[in-house]
Amino acid sequence: MTVRKTSVLVLDCAEPEALARFYARLLGAETCAGREPDLVEVVTADGVQLAVRRDHGHAPPSWPRPEDSQQAHLRIFVAPDDLDEAEREAVSLGARPVASDSEPGAHTARLFTDPAGHSFTLAAVVAVAGGAE
Repeated sequence: MTVRKTSVLVLDCAEPEALARFYARLLGAETCAGREPDLVEVVTADGVQLAVRRDHGHAPPSWPRPEDSQQAHLRIFVAPDDLDEAEREAVSLGARPVASDSEPGAHTARLFTDPAGHSFTLAAVVAVAGGAE
């Protein structure tokens, strides 16, 4: 018998309340106090999606430079027709676009860093409600 488990991605940063608000707005979610000190959870109607933890010695990742680790990467799925609007929304909330490659034409995945420097992708997928690509 397998023990039932749940998981949540936790991002470390210096200011967890501010970063949790960023993701709550981006995901249409709410924030709440976490189950541990210095932890803030981002909760959608479907449950906890991610959490943000205070790390007093946090140094932001410097990805995409090859000498440093990416550390974590969120992939946020959106419908193809909503990709441009999702990008505008993310940038208006403080996300910074990251140039991913120089290929011409439309891209179905767009890379960003959040206000604390963590990378994430907005990716166009046909079945957003299903959760997987």
